[in-house]
Amino acid sequence: MSLMILKLRKPKAWSLRVNGWSLLLPLCLLGLWQLTAIRHWMPDQIVPAPATVLATGWSLLQDDLLAQWWSSLHQLIIGVVLGIIVGSLLGLLFGLSRRASAWLEPLFWLLVQIPTLGWIPLFMVMFGIGDGLKLAVLIKSVLVPVTLNTQQAVENLPAQLREVAQALRLSPRQQLVRLVIPASLPGWFTGCQLALAEAWISLIVVELLASSSGIGYLMVWGRQLFQLDIVFVTIVVIGLSGVLLSWLAARLQQRVIFWPQTALSVQPPGAKASLQGLGLPLLLLVLWHVASHEQWIDVRLFASPAAVIARLYAGVVSGELSSALAQSLLRMAAGALLGIGAGLLAGIALAQSPFARRLILPSLNALRQVALFAWLPLLSAWVGNDNPGKITFIALAAFFPMAISTLNAALRASPQLMEVAQVLRFNRLQRLRWLVLPGAAPGIFAGVRLALIYAWLGSIGAEYFMSSGTGIGSLMINAQQLLDIPTIMSGMLLIGLTGALLNQGGRLLEQRATRWRQQEEL
Repeated sequence: MSLMILKLRKPKAWSLRVNGWSLLLPLCLLGLWQLTAIRHWMPDQIVPAPATVLATGWSLLQDDLLAQWWSSLHQLIIGVVLGIIVGSLLGLLFGLSRRASAWLEPLFWLLVQIPTLGWIPLFMVMFGIGDGLKLAVLIKSVLVPVTLNTQQAVENLPAQLREVAQALRLSPRQQLVRLVIPASLPGWFTGCQLALAEAWISLIVVELLASSSGIGYLMVWGRQLFQLDIVFVTIVVIGLSGVLLSWLAARLQQRVIFWPQTALSVQPPGAKASLQGLGLPLLLLVLWHVASHEQWIDVRLFASPAAVIARLYAGVVSGELSSALAQSLLRMAAGALLGIGAGLLAGIALAQSPFARRLILPSLNALRQVALFAWLPLLSAWVGNDNPGKITFIALAAFFPMAISTLNAALRASPQLMEVAQVLRFNRLQRLRWLVLPGAAPGIFAGVRLALIYAWLGSIGAEYFMSSGTGIGSLMINAQQLLDIPTIMSGMLLIGLTGALLNQGGRLLEQRATRWRQQEEL
């Protein structure tokens, strides 16, 4: 009987099902693209013809496209494997040992507050622009999601399993091998999937900024030559690679984990505040100061704490750092407002129309698979490197999480409420105003919080690549070229603090806007 149950629970064979309506929009866009090329509505340098892009893709395929793609993939595999190993060990340590969690987790959370983009200028100084830079960025991007999801999975093990382990008197090693690791595999795989997506995006960013090989380097090379046909080809390759990596990760999880999974909370654990947890950060800060004072480390590559604090104070007093941060925040606010508004309208419109979902949603999901920063060279060529181009990119960064969160939240409307709306003969506008939007409010505000975070990261990334103008990202890139480490580290602190404040502000906004829901739950 158990064998029959296991057979029933095995994953189904993968099959490809294509919805004919989903092909309509891409075909219409392709036809419009071809018509634009035939009628010469846009210069070929701005929008190359489809035939030109295909010819360029075939030529690059015979030349070095595969070599550049493999260079990126090779670095991705190494960085992801190393990051998963370190993140898994840290997650197990945090989840199994309360003492280790109390000592190490606060330091880990302090470092997590600075996003991967914030570390890139410092890593460029420390590792150059070779493979060391890529590996450092990849490990940092993979480490966080794997550690957090592994810790969460270990801490949320069902109490029944722990009771069984105690009843069977399993040793700590047996509990780890037979209980903890198998039961935490679903959460661990979730962390690995998130890490793989973030690592692919981070790798593209590094190759766009500073690299001599890889698919991102090939894209920048095409942009510098103003051959946008090369940029189009690399965007397609990046998107298809993202789809392939996501599909392989999902298939591997289905093959490895085919047993019933206990529902776990999706909220990652937070750092446990305690005086004990402040001990290690303070100790490392003292060691950092002593090492700098005694010249055990090269202050040209890693500035002393006193130099960073002095530079931060001087930059705020003089207005250099505060003005740059204000410019970045204003630009982020403008782009986030556009992206959140467009995403909200798109999500609601798609939720209200099944036909629109069949027509548009597959194309929208396909565009999401293209690493966000892969659009930067194209946008810089079309819109420019100044504020319009940066704001457009920020709006794009905020649009996708907002649209998908709104769509998913609106589709979860209660069927019973919809039946009541039919009985009361609500029109579409009344149904949207009194039922859909209030019910979807938690998901919508969660999307706002995600959109703000993505908009802030998009603002920093746009300033890295489109370095003209002012902003905290532009200031850090200029400082990296001058080897001004105190300015770089001051910018890192400001980026991390601003991101943490935006995240916390988004949480408070979500809680305040949906407090009626929390009261009902109580």
